[in-house]
Amino acid sequence: MAPKRVLFVCIGNACRSQMAEAFARAYGADVLLPASAGLSPAGRLPPDTLRAMEEKNLDLSAHYPKSLSSVNVRNIDLLVNMSGVPIRLEVPTVEWTVSDPVTMEYEDHCKVRDQIENLVMKLILDLRRQQKNAAEPA
Repeated sequence: MAPKRVLFVCIGNACRSQMAEAFARAYGADVLLPASAGLSPAGRLPPDTLRAMEEKNLDLSAHYPKSLSSVNVRNIDLLVNMSGVPIRLEVPTVEWTVSDPVTMEYEDHCKVRDQIENLVMKLILDLRRQQKNAAEPA
């Protein structure tokens, strides 16, 4: 079974969706091909996002915000929406309620990071279960 192409979306593609993409790349390459985008991309990733992810040994220094319009959504198997805004695309979508840490104090920024890490891990485990079930003979 081919890995699922998962697109993580938030508002600025500077914090939440970038974190989710990084965790997905680090932990779930066997079951998903992650990407991220924003509804209104920021100019850069905030220093607190870079620092928070460095604490998890994930380097986002070469990452930059991208627009949802720059992604070919027809190639996406699952959209994970963290924007809090409805996204109307003909793609299976899950909604994650995650606060935007862009203006938060660093400690709270890290709490959001940890929440995203947990959500990504749950998604990876679900995809692994699906893959295993699909591989079992009927």
